[in-house]
Amino acid sequence: MLAFQPDLDPGLIHAVRDAARRAGDMAKPYFRAGRETAARVWFKEGSSPVTEADIAVDTFLKEHLSALLPDAAWLSEETADDPVRLESRRVWIVDPIDGTRAFAAGHPDWSVSIGLVQDGRPVLGIVHAPIHNRLYEATPGGGAFCNGEMLSITGNDEPFRVAGPRPLIERFERRHGPAIHLPKVPSLALRLVRVADGSIDLGLVSAKSADWDIAAADLILREAGGVLTDLAGEPVAYNQPHPKHGEMVAAGAWLHPRVIEAMRA
Repeated sequence: MLAFQPDLDPGLIHAVRDAARRAGDMAKPYFRAGRETAARVWFKEGSSPVTEADIAVDTFLKEHLSALLPDAAWLSEETADDPVRLESRRVWIVDPIDGTRAFAAGHPDWSVSIGLVQDGRPVLGIVHAPIHNRLYEATPGGGAFCNGEMLSITGNDEPFRVAGPRPLIERFERRHGPAIHLPKVPSLALRLVRVADGSIDLGLVSAKSADWDIAAADLILREAGGVLTDLAGEPVAYNQPHPKHGEMVAAGAWLHPRVIEAMRA
C-alpha cells in the first residue's frame, strides 16, 4: 500500500518548524526548573491547570498557522471548539503546552505539539521539547526526524522499557511478564515520540487523551516504524465530533501485536 503523500510545500514545513521553536521560546521565560512557574495559573473544569503561557502560545500559534493556511480549521486544547472544523478538509490540531502540570511544577518534560490533519489523517507533525532542545518532525512517506537525524525503531531485548499509567503497565505485565518501568513522561506527545526515538519500547496511554495530545506524535511514531492504536488494535481517527480517545498503545511495529495480545487478556 502506497503511503498517503499530501502536497505540502517545503516552505510550509519550514515555517511550522520555525513557529514551534518560537512558541517554545515564548513559554521558556515562564518555566523555572524545579520550581513553580512564574506564570499565573488557574484551573479549568475537571481541575486541569492552564497558565498564561498556554494562552500566549496558543494565541501566537493560531494567528501564525492560520495565516500560513487560511483554509485550514483549528482545534486546540486552549481554544473553544468550533464545529466548522468538521466541514474542513484540513485542520490544525495543536497543544500549545502539552504537559501543563509538568510545566507549572518545573518539570522539563513538556512540549509544543503541532499537527496538520487532512481528511482525518495527520500530514504534518512537529513536537518540540524546548528544555531538552529536541524537535521531532514527520510527513507521510518522508520519514521521521529529531533535530535533523532520521528516526528508525529497531527491536530490543526483553525486559521492555515501558512508560505510562501504572494500572496499564501492570495489566501488560500480568500476561507478558516483568517490564522496566520508566518515568511516565507528563507530556503525552513527548512520551510517544520517545517511542519513535527508541528511548521507550512501549508507551501506554490512559483514557481521555485528545487529538491535540497525539495527532502530531502519531505521525512521527508511524514514520519511525511505530504504531499507535486503541487496545483493540484500531488506529486513531482524527477531527471527529468528539476528539477524545480511550486507552491506547504505542510501540514499534515489531512489538505492537504482542502488546495488543497481552492487553486483550
